[in-house]
Amino acid sequence: MTADKPTTAPDSTAVRVALWRALHLEVDPPPHVIEDEVGLRLAAPDEGWRRRPDMDPQGTRPFRASILARARFIEDLVTEQTSRGIGQYVILGAGLDSFAQRQPAIASRLTIFEVDRPGPQAWKRRRLIELGFGMPASLRLVPVDFEAGEDWWRKLTAAGLDAGRPAVVASTGVSMYLTKDAVAATLRQVATLAPGSTFVMSFLLPIELADPDARPGLQMAEKGARASGTPFISFFTPAEMLALARDAGFKEARHVSAAALAERYFAGRTDGLRPPHNAEELLVATT
Repeated sequence: MTADKPTTAPDSTAVRVALWRALHLEVDPPPHVIEDEVGLRLAAPDEGWRRRPDMDPQGTRPFRASILARARFIEDLVTEQTSRGIGQYVILGAGLDSFAQRQPAIASRLTIFEVDRPGPQAWKRRRLIELGFGMPASLRLVPVDFEAGEDWWRKLTAAGLDAGRPAVVASTGVSMYLTKDAVAATLRQVATLAPGSTFVMSFLLPIELADPDARPGLQMAEKGARASGTPFISFFTPAEMLALARDAGFKEARHVSAAALAERYFAGRTDGLRPPHNAEELLVATT
């Protein structure tokens, strides 16, 4: 892979997530799990984006639901923790995350650190300014050149993260691209945060454990990731992920299943929108 240019656009996965969130408002009836059009404005795709194969409303429905569920869960968690006085929120692999723009009242009570590669970070900064959102003092974009081996934790603390104060740290759609050793190292580092901190990480279960209806889509996603040079490397069972968190030093760790997310955010829907079971699920660990 080549080095990032100063204004390299976000990768296709980050754009897809943003477009699925926007598509939710267009094709899924209310109540909407999350309302997010900011990512669409940032990405500014061509007019034919809705006709892309990966935007098919029916075929992508379970995976769109999974993206919505994890985003809503984390936003609810951040809102709850902010009400308890937590003042730091770290987003690892931030992509086109739009929490700071959509939730200004909550964001103003936080210092938000968005960690991503330098090129996409520069691109996002420019787009936020072009769209009139600007760069509030509460938002810190933290560029980290992972390919060059830069220390993301050192960059975070240099940007102002206070490891002696509690924080919420979120990492979604990232663990499958990392080795298990790298995931374990991330867990160990975050576990050094002050007591009362919370880490939320999404992880993929082995594809053969997923709902049968979801397996073809997951296999296609895995094939596409491999073809684009960013293959899925790591899959975890919930027991494996919980063990990693406990070994890393977290005080408590729990698994939030897709079934639990479906019950919390999709109960009573008649349109079939719900995340697939045993696909992408969540670890919540506290220090």
